[in-house]
Amino acid sequence: MSRSFYPPQRTLMGPGPSDVSPRVLGALARPTIGHLDPLFVELMDEVKALLQYAFQTDNQLTLPVSAPGSAGMEACFVNLLSPGDKVIVCQNGVFGGRMKENVERCGATAVMVQDDWGQPVSVDKVAAAFDAHPDTAILAFVHAETSTGVRSDAEALCALARERGALSIVDTVTSLGGIELQVDAWGADAVYSGTQKCLSCIPGLSPVTFSPRAVERIQNRDHKVQSWFLDMQLVMGYWGGGGKRAYHHTAPVNDVYALHEALLMLREEGLAAAHARHRHNHEALVAGLEAMGLAMAVAPEHRLPQLNSVLIPDGVDDAAVRTILLREFDLEIGAGLGALAGRTWRIGLMGFASSERNVLYCLAALEAALAREGAPIKAGAAVPAAMAVFAA
Repeated sequence: MSRSFYPPQRTLMGPGPSDVSPRVLGALARPTIGHLDPLFVELMDEVKALLQYAFQTDNQLTLPVSAPGSAGMEACFVNLLSPGDKVIVCQNGVFGGRMKENVERCGATAVMVQDDWGQPVSVDKVAAAFDAHPDTAILAFVHAETSTGVRSDAEALCALARERGALSIVDTVTSLGGIELQVDAWGADAVYSGTQKCLSCIPGLSPVTFSPRAVERIQNRDHKVQSWFLDMQLVMGYWGGGGKRAYHHTAPVNDVYALHEALLMLREEGLAAAHARHRHNHEALVAGLEAMGLAMAVAPEHRLPQLNSVLIPDGVDDAAVRTILLREFDLEIGAGLGALAGRTWRIGLMGFASSERNVLYCLAALEAALAREGAPIKAGAAVPAAMAVFAA
């Protein structure tokens, strides 16, 4: 017989979704109103302004796509690409590969710039690709590669695209709210993200923003966008400014409540303070992991504070450790993906989950799980090492 579903209270420290703030969950439970209700239209305007703050942009075409981050990615590609366009796609992990898929499905040509997983995108390689393909229309890259825990130099890459007369498409799914992101100052043209990571919100929405240069390209298309649902010229009839809105789709009203609350929390904390919190908790986590005897997979200068890639010790069963953490500690951490499957764990410290409590809990639970698996770790060292960082 079917029954109501009551999930356990997990601590989510994987690559996403991350823990959702009780304030956000409370907002989600508020009464549903119509998606064209004047009060909801006012809320849409507030969400847009708050997203502009999070992205650090004045772009008028800024909104949450009513679908997860993958739809935000597709929205950027289908609106800006036409068949026959040439796109330089940077791949240093899983999500650069998904960009390539989008390029090809738009009938465009992907020029791949490959870097080792665990390394940032090479600006020099991208410059060489532009030299070899001066007719490139778009540069696409991932700012914070979720599969590896690596940060690439978005500012330099966006500047390079502008120098070469190309637009930039930037994946900020894991970076928005967790590390510095300056859309206008860096000259990024089409940027997409997700709500379920450093924004401390539920999965299901994808914030996007388009520069005036990108909007001009969209408006000058000589054929329809291949996706009706993601066509920004249609969507803006609903998400555009002013009180009158044209019906496009039924927005996920309660999800927008949740995003609004999450963005309010980000503004109350302040971007600089949020970035500093993620960094401080990351430093404590790394100190504990290294004191335990574990090694990080990414060089310090390229690490994401919100997504920590940890090398699995030789002889340790990846799945067994994660199963112990989930079943006995209600703690979720992530497995490695692609070339790093079975070689790394991904420990998230994103948004509401980035806290002193979670750092210490994760270290203690991981030590217990590794000890059970017979891993050669230094017992009792991790938590004191992390606490020393917090006390400094």
